[in-house]
Amino acid sequence: MNTYTPVEIKRLISESLREKNDSYVIQELFQHFPTTTELLEASEQQLTMIKGIGVGKARQITALLQLAKALTIPVTDRVAIQSPKDVYNLLAPELRHSPKEQFTCLFLNTKNRVIFKEVISIGSLNAAVVHPREVFRAAIKRCSASLICAHNHPSGDSTPSPEDVNLTKRLVSAGEIIGIEVLDHVIIGGSQFYSLKEHGHIH
Repeated sequence: MNTYTPVEIKRLISESLREKNDSYVIQELFQHFPTTTELLEASEQQLTMIKGIGVGKARQITALLQLAKALTIPVTDRVAIQSPKDVYNLLAPELRHSPKEQFTCLFLNTKNRVIFKEVISIGSLNAAVVHPREVFRAAIKRCSASLICAHNHPSGDSTPSPEDVNLTKRLVSAGEIIGIEVLDHVIIGGSQFYSLKEHGHIH
């Protein structure tokens, strides 16, 4: 079973609370918790700090999020990643047509099989702001042996920006300290992809 997208979670919450997608409460909720990861980890206390969400609504939302979390268990036939092409084949269907940059991580076990896939950040047309702590917080929670990062370029050009290269180096350094290896960072642009590992940015 695939993970829920932020749009799907927004729809679930809207329907559960009987709120419109563009209502003040829904907009505030997703402004406070912009990524799927942050929203799924939101506590009842954090939710009640949002204007318009009382204890009752907060409990309703946390119950729904717990259900969503339970349903985001990855597929049982875990995919083995052996090359950047495998990463592309797995993620391109959802990333290559996205109008915004999405930064996704594949968390792997010791046999390089995907144990979980998670969207860490969704950005603007040309940038997804990512901090290493979000990547490795998710990796540690999933007991990952290693991870692969990937994001899309809506322009269709898979060439990395200086920021992409810099972020990759920061992630690799953080992984060395924590003990979770960053195997690759794959950029998807339309029908093309670019592996920072293959091009020597990861040693």
